Amino acid sequence: MKKILEILEIPNIPQFENPFVLWILLLLAPYIVWYVIWGKKSWATLKISTVAPLKKAAKGIYRYLQHIPFVLRCFVFILIIIALARPRSSKEFELTSVEGVDIMLVMDVSTSMLAQDFQPDRLNASKDIAIEFVSQRQTDRIGLTVFAGESFIQCPPTTDRATLINLIAKVQTDLIEDGTAIGNGLATAVSRLKNSDAKSKVVILMTDGVNNYGNVTPQSALEIAKLYKIRVYTVGIGTNGTAPYPVTTPFGVQMQMYPVEIDEDLLKEIATQTGGQYFRATDNTKLVEIYSQINEMEKTKSLVDSFPVYKEEFLQYALAAFCILMFEIIFRLFILRRIP
Repeated sequence: MKKILEILEIPNIPQFENPFVLWILLLLAPYIVWYVIWGKKSWATLKISTVAPLKKAAKGIYRYLQHIPFVLRCFVFILIIIALARPRSSKEFELTSVEGVDIMLVMDVSTSMLAQDFQPDRLNASKDIAIEFVSQRQTDRIGLTVFAGESFIQCPPTTDRATLINLIAKVQTDLIEDGTAIGNGLATAVSRLKNSDAKSKVVILMTDGVNNYGNVTPQSALEIAKLYKIRVYTVGIGTNGTAPYPVTTPFGVQMQMYPVEIDEDLLKEIATQTGGQYFRATDNTKLVEIYSQINEMEKTKSLVDSFPVYKEEFLQYALAAFCILMFEIIFRLFILRRIP
């Protein structure tokens, strides 16, 4: 708006905080009608037998000056109503330097994420640190994609931290068909970020397994990410060796040890070719450190227009109304010499 006004050389149009008050100005119309039709009857009069001799007398200036108090009172009324409507201008705009990045969190929700080499398990540990990460990124748009045997967007990139955190907290393993479709998860996130106008677009992909499902290969998803200049950070979640995994048996849920298999070569390739970095999280502490490193690396400063800086202008209208009212009183008492 500021640039348009400068280009067209148009003065900044005042805005009103209480524009509905301006409707009171309509009362001015019946007041004018009353003055024209009946107002003269309220003026002081002198009873004489005939006005014939007076008609031949020249009309003095006082005949016209007697209407000035009415005009001044109309101006006072208009100025008071405008002041009550709270006019304000915004010729200046505050420029704020912020750090903004569009980020998609891609979270593996396959059943293997229930392994308890993390506390309380891999999935809940990932959710907790993701929520902490989101709460620290106040100027970014962050979204969430979940995948197992297939993938879908749980939340598009948004600045609504409360909604996103609530959706992350509700993530669980039985949302979709089981499996590990890394290619689908990455492709879904990339498709949501590709049209973003942000200077920096980032995917943080977390998984604990090997790609074994999906109709999009990880290599195809990688090429799409490179095409749209989307940086991918990959995080392999799982301890070294074996991990306790809950298994349902006829005797109830029991913990059994299963080998941890993470396709680190694939995750390293995805990260390296997109300009990101691969991390391996073997416990809760390491996962926290990884997110802290990503948080420090992904900061892009940009200068953006924030809310306009408003300047209140009601006071000048109120002062003008007061000055005109004082002038009207002085004019009526000392020039017209008429006391109502």
